[in-house]
Amino acid sequence: MRTKRIANDNQQTEFFGLVWFTGDTHPHRLRAGDVIKFDNRLCRVLRVNDCSAVVLMNQPPRQFDTRFRGPVYFQPPPKLFRISPDSETPILNRK
Repeated sequence: MRTKRIANDNQQTEFFGLVWFTGDTHPHRLRAGDVIKFDNRLCRVLRVNDCSAVVLMNQPPRQFDTRFRGPVYFQPPPKLFRISPDSETPILNRK
């Protein structure tokens, strides 16, 4: 014998409302676009997933002396590295 399903089950809608509105479960988790301080340098978080956050850090300009000319300066490319998305680094641009 078949039974009909009840379309308007109040318990299901209340439970769904509780599950749907969980709020921010990780308020201190890194997000894309955050500016953090890491190794006393400012860094930008590029992307974040469950297990890592990709961070971009600018390198300081380098200077060296050549044999025949004076000092030469060049800017190395930024360094990319991965950290935990739950790491305890200070987030500077979040209110």
